[in-house]
Amino acid sequence: MPAPRKYPNELRDRAQRMVAEAMSEDTSLSMNAAVKRITPKVGVVPDTLRGWVRRVEIDEGRRPGTTIADAASIRKLQAEVRELKRANEILLAASSFFARELDPRLPW
Repeated sequence: MPAPRKYPNELRDRAQRMVAEAMSEDTSLSMNAAVKRITPKVGVVPDTLRGWVRRVEIDEGRRPGTTIADAASIRKLQAEVRELKRANEILLAASSFFARELDPRLPW
């Protein structure tokens, strides 16, 4: 279970919008400069806001990386693989147990 979020979603959305607006108004402004300009207004640490902006850019396909949806899908598939491996181990143990029951001369 993830940790509770320190900042409300409304603040995150507003801060991300403000950075995007600052960058669109002044095209010479880099993302880092826009973040530094906005953080005192919203009361967020620059690294935190920078991470939020990067996450939005990744999710929108403007920056390479794993989207939130893809990461959730990967976690789900990894859990499924773990469960299938566990089931295979159980089936292997059961099959060797029953093989010994049927023919005690076998070396297992």
